[in-house]
Amino acid sequence: MKSIVIQQPGKLTIETRPLLQPAPGEVRIKVSYAGICGSDVHIFHGHNPFAKYPRVIGHEFFGHIDSVGQGVDPARIGERVVIDPVVSCGHCYPCSVGRPNVCSELQVIGVHRDGGFSDYAVAPAQNAYQVPPSIPDSLASMVEPFTIAANITAFLKPTPQDTALVYGAGPMGLTVIQVLKGVYGVQKVIVTDRIDERLQMARENGADWAINNQHQSVAEPLAVENIRPTLVIDAACHPAILQEAINVASPAARIGMMGFSGEASSITQQSITSKEISLFSSRLNSHRFPQVIEWMSQGKLNPEKLVTHCMPGEEIEAAMTLFEKDQRACCKVLLKF
Repeated sequence: MKSIVIQQPGKLTIETRPLLQPAPGEVRIKVSYAGICGSDVHIFHGHNPFAKYPRVIGHEFFGHIDSVGQGVDPARIGERVVIDPVVSCGHCYPCSVGRPNVCSELQVIGVHRDGGFSDYAVAPAQNAYQVPPSIPDSLASMVEPFTIAANITAFLKPTPQDTALVYGAGPMGLTVIQVLKGVYGVQKVIVTDRIDERLQMARENGADWAINNQHQSVAEPLAVENIRPTLVIDAACHPAILQEAINVASPAARIGMMGFSGEASSITQQSITSKEISLFSSRLNSHRFPQVIEWMSQGKLNPEKLVTHCMPGEEIEAAMTLFEKDQRACCKVLLKF
C-alpha cells in the first residue's frame, strides 16, 4: 500500500508499506477520501509539538471497512465509515466526565499514531462511525471538521437571539458559521477576516455581515452600528484577538477560544470580570460524530460549500502547497485515494 509519510519536519515521502493488519478491537479502512487540515501543514513544518516522526498524517478521512480485528463483528466489513481521530483511555478523570478529547493519555490519529493519508488505515472499531447513504463518498470526510464546530458550540449554547462574531473565515470559521446558522438558527452572524475572497466565502456560507479588519479594528464598524456581540468565537487563533474580543463583547457574553498558539495573550482581569464574560476553550471533539452525521444527513450543513479542490493522493505536495499558500481561492482540499 502507498502511504504519505512526514519523515521529519520538511521532508515528505510517499512510501510503499506492507498492508496493515487490524489489531484486536480495530478495523481496517480502505481509504477513499481524506481532507487536508492546517494541523497537517503544521506537522509538515515541524510546528506541532505533539507530533511524533515519522508519521503518516491525516485525521479527516472516509472509506470502507475491509477487515476487522479479533473481537469486532465481521458484519461490519463493507460499512462506509468516517473515523473519529480521538483515541482515549476511557478511565482517567477527563474521560470519566465525558471529555475524552483531553484524555490524560490522549492519542490523535494522524498526530500521535498513523493516520488516513494512505491507501489503508487502522483505527479502534468504536472510532469508526457508519455514514448513511444520504452523505456521498466525496463529502463524508468533511464530518470531522464540522465536529470541531460542534464541540465549541456545545459549550457556548447559541440561541437565535444571539449576535455572533466569528474571527476568521478559513475552514474552521466557515464550519462555525454553518453550525450557528443551520443548526442553532442564530439570526445575526458577523465574520471578520483580512482577505476579501475569504469574506465572500463566509457570506456564501451564511454570514450576515462580513468585515475586513486588514486596516481597521473590528471594534470600529461594530461601534458605528452600536453592536455588542453576545457570542464571540475565535477561529483565527491569533494571541492578540482575545483582548479585542473581550472589549467588543456584550456584558454577559460567551467567548469561545479555538486557538493553539504557544504565544502569550495579554488580557486584563477587569475587562473580563466587569462584564462577567464567560470564556470557553475547545480542543478536537468529544463524541460529536453522531451529532454531525445527523445534521449533515438532515441537510442542516452544506459541506460542499467548503470544498474547493479535490486532487489525487499522489499529488500531496502540490495539494498542501495550494492549501497553505492560496488562501484567496482555496478553502478545503480533499485527497482521493
